[in-house]
Amino acid sequence: MESGLLYALIALAVLVLGGGAVLLLRRSSNRAIEAPPARPQVTAPEPEADGDVALAEPEAPAAPATEVPEPSAGRLARLRARLARSNTAVGKGLLALLTRDQLDQDTWDEVEETLLAADLGVGPTQELVAALQRRTRVEGVSDVAGARALLREELLALVDPTLDRSVATHVADDRPAVVLVVGVNGTGKTTTTGKLARVLVADGRSVVLGAADTFRAAASQQLQTWGDRVGARVVTGPENADPAAVAFDAVKHAVDEGADVCVIDTAGRLHTKTGLMDELGKVKRVVEKQAPVDEVLLVLDATTGQNGLRQAQVFSEVVEVTGIVLTKLDGTAKGGIVVAVQRELGVPVKLVGLGEGPDDLAPFDAEAFVDALLD
Repeated sequence: MESGLLYALIALAVLVLGGGAVLLLRRSSNRAIEAPPARPQVTAPEPEADGDVALAEPEAPAAPATEVPEPSAGRLARLRARLARSNTAVGKGLLALLTRDQLDQDTWDEVEETLLAADLGVGPTQELVAALQRRTRVEGVSDVAGARALLREELLALVDPTLDRSVATHVADDRPAVVLVVGVNGTGKTTTTGKLARVLVADGRSVVLGAADTFRAAASQQLQTWGDRVGARVVTGPENADPAAVAFDAVKHAVDEGADVCVIDTAGRLHTKTGLMDELGKVKRVVEKQAPVDEVLLVLDATTGQNGLRQAQVFSEVVEVTGIVLTKLDGTAKGGIVVAVQRELGVPVKLVGLGEGPDDLAPFDAEAFVDALLD
């Protein structure tokens, strides 16, 4: 009896628990059905293509195009109009004075003042005035054509077309020619170095540039830009590096690579520790352990007049200047500085800068220069 009751209670418990389980399963199933659907993913349609499509490789930046400078021969003649515009006052003024009906002392005083204002210098001015006075009395010059011919002859004699104005970039030995470019900052020294590289490349010379102006932060980058434009190698060093070490390395690279010319841009201001002239002397001595220095070009600003002459004297005492580069000659009516600086240093003007363009550095031509003064 008791066992029967026990069995009945167990059966009832199974029935109740089984129904609950069924109920729980039903509720779980209903929740699964009633759950919100997942958000659909939107995919872009694939582009139609004929065959396989390869992914495009990113393009490498294009190398800067190497420029081909214009030939240096005849540059001064091509730039003559620019030089003539800047010196019109000198040429026209002198011609107007020499063609007056009466050449009295007042007129000759005005001629002298015009020449001095053109930075011809006292000595050359007195020589020129004396020659003009003598010849106008003897030859009786009265018209513009005659005065121009007379003035041209005398000016040309002062400028001296017989001087050797070639830059020493061809050497007999199997080594590169070495050119130092010196001068104070502000005269266009680094720009002149870059333009000189263009002149040399235009004449078929291979060039290595040495950025030895390490005291001026932008000098190396500036020279690097000039070199890149014509494919010239530029040897640089860190800011405030020893300029002599950079110059030495530049010449060494030029020797190793068999380059024709090594042009070195030097410092143009005083350093905090040593004087500029001491530094330049050191650069020259160190460079000559690799190869002799064939040319020392002093860059002068044509607008500085007598100040430029004093600079020239100091530089010449230290590094034996062999040639002058006159920059900004197009922006001044003081072309007489050509004669003055040659007289003062006893070395010729070899190159002149006649503008801001990359090919506005020209080999100096005495006849073209004088003709430009008188145009």
